[in-house]
Amino acid sequence: MRSISIFLLPTILRKAFGRLNFEPQLSHYEDWLDCSMQLGAQKGQYNRSKAVRNFYDLVNESIRLGWNDSLHFAPLTPEETLEESITRHQRLMIDKLKLQKGRRVLDVGCGVGGPMRRVAREAGMTVLCLNKNTRQLEKTRIKNIEHGLVEQAEYLNSSFMNLSAIEENSLDAAYALESTCYAPDKVHAFAEIYRVLKPGALFWGQEMCLTQLYNVEDQKHRWIEEEIRFTLELKELFTFDEVNGALESVGFEIIEAENLAEDSDPRTPWYKPMQGSTNFSRLLWGISWVRRMQFAIARLAEMTRLLPKGVANVFRQADRIAQAFVAGGESGIYTPLYCFLARKTGEDHAYAEVHPKPEPKLSTSVDALETT
Repeated sequence: MRSISIFLLPTILRKAFGRLNFEPQLSHYEDWLDCSMQLGAQKGQYNRSKAVRNFYDLVNESIRLGWNDSLHFAPLTPEETLEESITRHQRLMIDKLKLQKGRRVLDVGCGVGGPMRRVAREAGMTVLCLNKNTRQLEKTRIKNIEHGLVEQAEYLNSSFMNLSAIEENSLDAAYALESTCYAPDKVHAFAEIYRVLKPGALFWGQEMCLTQLYNVEDQKHRWIEEEIRFTLELKELFTFDEVNGALESVGFEIIEAENLAEDSDPRTPWYKPMQGSTNFSRLLWGISWVRRMQFAIARLAEMTRLLPKGVANVFRQADRIAQAFVAGGESGIYTPLYCFLARKTGEDHAYAEVHPKPEPKLSTSVDALETT
């Protein structure tokens, strides 16, 4: 992955953010950081779904500048670039899911479509791109056109908490890369995915989790856990056992599950790109002082009206997120790479009997992108 000169940053920022107004989203995001520290947020008095959408509207472009179109982590090695490690990780997922040409797979929270384009190209699958963030889904659609994947992509502008627009027992596989960790009710999210899969279909997931090293009595551990949750708009961080329990409670059979962060070379832990490495970072985004320089350049560009007000604070928040990730990784209490492979076992399950499927929303379409 070729690094981009820091001197091109003003031009790149203007191209990425010039037409966007981030002030409302930024204000809502910063309100969340305050509100989430208070009891009101825990009592459901805060619109978390809207906060998550605003969060990704804010950080999507800044993260893509320093990462790529696949907005997820992967086990790293010194011999690979970040892009190569992500490609290897995605190919592992494709192999585990036994994806075959001509079948349909659900991308649960597709981001801007990096993983689904690899699935579509290399496995020949039709991918149903699910995303509640309209801006990300539109970018996915545009990039799919650019890559000649129009015939292999379908779009659903909806939450994974309500998949009623998708027919039951209709999909051949599903995957969720760091998306269901945002579910307000993980059991319900897994139940919705379970319902739309065919019997025997496989589901691959990659979850952000607390590891066995987390100690709730350790003040530093609690601070790191809270910082990760608050900056990423997460309701909570699950343990490995809690993720497994949620899967099994809706009927999934867990075939395998492990923390793949341990597959990274000790010289290149999963959080290495945020510590500074020309091998792993575009724009040298992983170096803390460069992130601060981005903030300063963006602030100057705001003052001269080259960029809309609020963009600089987006970079400030991105730096805070990166520092939280590094703290979680260095302490060993957090991983974004708890990966599982599960199988839908049967049709009748106690969860479905107690929790009937939600009514479909008439404004949601599987065949067309909803832009309203």
